[in-house]
Amino acid sequence: MQVHFIDTSDKLIDICQQLSHSQFLAVDTEFVRQTTYYPILALIQLCDNHRIAIIDPLAINDLSPLLDILYDKKITKVLHSARQDMEIFYYLKQSVPQSIFDTQICAALLGYGEQIGYASLVKQMLQVNLDKSQTRTDWLQRPLSQKQVDYAADDVRYLARIYPLQIQKLHDLKRSSWLDKDFQFLSSDKTYAPSPETIWKKVKGITKLKKRQLAIIKNLAAFREQLALKQNRPRRRVIADDTLIDLAINPPVNLKELQERQKLSPKFLQYNGDTLLTLIKQGLNTEESHCPQLPVYQKLSQDEQALADCLMAIVHLCAKNNNISPQSLCSRKELDALIKGHSKLNVLSGWRNELIGKQLLQFLAGELQLSYVSGQLLLN
Repeated sequence: MQVHFIDTSDKLIDICQQLSHSQFLAVDTEFVRQTTYYPILALIQLCDNHRIAIIDPLAINDLSPLLDILYDKKITKVLHSARQDMEIFYYLKQSVPQSIFDTQICAALLGYGEQIGYASLVKQMLQVNLDKSQTRTDWLQRPLSQKQVDYAADDVRYLARIYPLQIQKLHDLKRSSWLDKDFQFLSSDKTYAPSPETIWKKVKGITKLKKRQLAIIKNLAAFREQLALKQNRPRRRVIADDTLIDLAINPPVNLKELQERQKLSPKFLQYNGDTLLTLIKQGLNTEESHCPQLPVYQKLSQDEQALADCLMAIVHLCAKNNNISPQSLCSRKELDALIKGHSKLNVLSGWRNELIGKQLLQFLAGELQLSYVSGQLLLN
């Protein structure tokens, strides 16, 4: 399969014309994000099972011909673990491509394990060992070495071979539509849009905080996110998580106390100190009923624990019958939540709901029973 390295606008127009009539395109990206909020796109790889295009966005100013085919709904875009790649496209165009197929998500449904890596999937499905020597390479360096080019090409070469095999297996198992909801989620702009108002939930250490401390964290985390977006810096380089936690647990009441926190530079406080104090004060003055809340873990009774054991037996039975790992279907934590009446769970959504979620609900409703007959566990 010929590999085309695309580093001029004319080459890009030509290869995109060749790829524009494809039924599907295997897609991958290489990017760097250590010092920025927004990922720096370094390469885009495409393959239609006939040719491979490695596109250099650092050398081409106008990527419109490429975006035209990536955003063409008639062409299925095949990716492995698509979220980070899709996030890049969101920042390029403030929207994401449609008609997405994620081979990692599909692999879980087909019994290859939860969140399997690309190299492992290639090994299991194609018996090919991929070169992993360029995993930590600097994709912004130019010129690229031949090893880098070969590595980048392999990321879509075998992806294009895996896709038809997975499609056939889904068809054989009559599960062709089971992944629709998962792929719709990947194709939703809301999945990738920054959300300063909810980003506080990702701050490490919040589980030990009280109500008004959480209100402070919510305010400070939203402000940090807005600064990170504006300055194009990683959020934890703007203010570290442990600093946010410290400000919430031991809130300073004036600029002098704030300046004594050695983790915040004088220059940062010169521009943002008053704002931090205002946000902290607002958090302290928040009524308890309006404070953000963390999910409350409800301990199971002994009877509920026994019930959870029964549900887990059903999960293992389903996994055995469908050649899927139990962990890919459902966790014990989700079963505990299901018993407590929670409904917004992975096991009750998408293909997992079709395969096991409906059975669990039927068992809880008394419509199905577990039995042990002639050395076999049965659900009927």
